[in-house]
Amino acid sequence: MKQEYDFSKGTRGKFYNPDATFHIPVYLEQDSADYLNRIAEKQNLDISNIVNNWIKRDIAFLNSYN
Repeated sequence: MKQEYDFSKGTRGKFYNPDATFHIPVYLEQDSADYLNRIAEKQNLDISNIVNNWIKRDIAFLNSYN
């Protein structure tokens, strides 16, 4: 690594995108991942769909108490 870097010719915000979306990685324990993979295969869905559907149902359930 250099002692100093010259940013005098750099452009501020060159790669900034205000509309960028970031996907949050979720790390599952192996037994949970195996279970979800089996369900996803049986229903012919992606594991992301299974997890998102469960979370949405949990949110609706929790909101029903408010």
